[in-house]
Amino acid sequence: MPWKLPLIVLAVAASEAALAYDLDDWPVHHAFADGTDLALLGVYRYDLNEFSNDALPNGKPAFADSHTNRRKELGLTLKKKGVYDAIIDYEYQNRTWLDTYVRVQSKAFLGADYGAFRLGYSKTPVGFESVTTTKADSFLEPALSNIAIFEGRRTGLDWAFERDRFIINAGYYWGQDLLGDNDGTTFAGRAAWTPWKASGDVLHLGVSGSHEHREDTVDGRGIKHSATARIGTPPGAGLTPVRLIDTGSLGNVDGIDRAGLEALWIRGPWSIQGEMLGEKIARSDGKPDFSARGFYVFGSWVLTGESRPYAGGNVNNIKPGGPWGAWELLLRYNELDLNDGAIQGGKEHDWTLGANWYLTEHFKFQANYIRATSDRGNLALDPKIFELRAQIYF
Repeated sequence: MPWKLPLIVLAVAASEAALAYDLDDWPVHHAFADGTDLALLGVYRYDLNEFSNDALPNGKPAFADSHTNRRKELGLTLKKKGVYDAIIDYEYQNRTWLDTYVRVQSKAFLGADYGAFRLGYSKTPVGFESVTTTKADSFLEPALSNIAIFEGRRTGLDWAFERDRFIINAGYYWGQDLLGDNDGTTFAGRAAWTPWKASGDVLHLGVSGSHEHREDTVDGRGIKHSATARIGTPPGAGLTPVRLIDTGSLGNVDGIDRAGLEALWIRGPWSIQGEMLGEKIARSDGKPDFSARGFYVFGSWVLTGESRPYAGGNVNNIKPGGPWGAWELLLRYNELDLNDGAIQGGKEHDWTLGANWYLTEHFKFQANYIRATSDRGNLALDPKIFELRAQIYF
């Protein structure tokens, strides 16, 4: 096993100063006299992925063990509570833009609360695990259905309206993303009912949906390319590009409809979360339409007694209550079906056992063990995967 990640864990765990130290003491925030707050934000992750039981028919392994930097994120936020907030965020490891937007609170400008309006580059709302802040992932990777079906970030305008018993999001996204991809437009919405919502006592029941219209593109030579789509996912491991199930590139795409049902229950140290996601791809010129579907459910038990925090329709990292941090055990089942008619992308289901150690509010260590089962045409692979992560976030 590579030595870097275990050494990081041991070094932090052995340091009494690290246990007492809080990153809030770092000069990453500056509060102005009028209440405006300027702050740095950052996430650093180091991951390890090890595979077994993954031999191909030729005897070679399908996956390569790996350990490397997983995320190097740095951003800047400017906000004034109850008035506005703005963010610009970039992820240097994968060279990709993250949230970059300005959001205003209607009450500050209109005298009454009609919700918050956001303009810029942000996540589309279909996919409960995916819209949760990345630094607060319960497992090292989202469920198969979220990885495969979530649309990602787009540039547009959205609105959020929250009351004690419900929250509504709606957005319109247009043009390319900040990486120059995804020509087209998307209408999307998400609504959740929260019959009770208190610290350590939450019931969240939600529904989401979107319609994406993809547009043809013209390359630098003036050649027109029809809109395409592809659905697939690695088996819960972020350091490999190998996909156990995959539709391949589907051409002549007119539109993509996505829909989700989501639920979350939190009671003290216990919680259950689940979601069903579906995607339908409409195609032209006689090409067959395609539908994908998947779901997951997982349970969480915080051994040290804390609760998973919930606010704004999403969960966040656990805040430890003791000097040695908070410990969480999790078990997830998830599956994804990419077989539909002539398109046989395959089926996969996974069991994931997870353990999280929230050393402080800003140091987090995770371990996952995955038993994956897949079947795609004449190839069936059932790899076993062991994963570790060390994360610093502020």
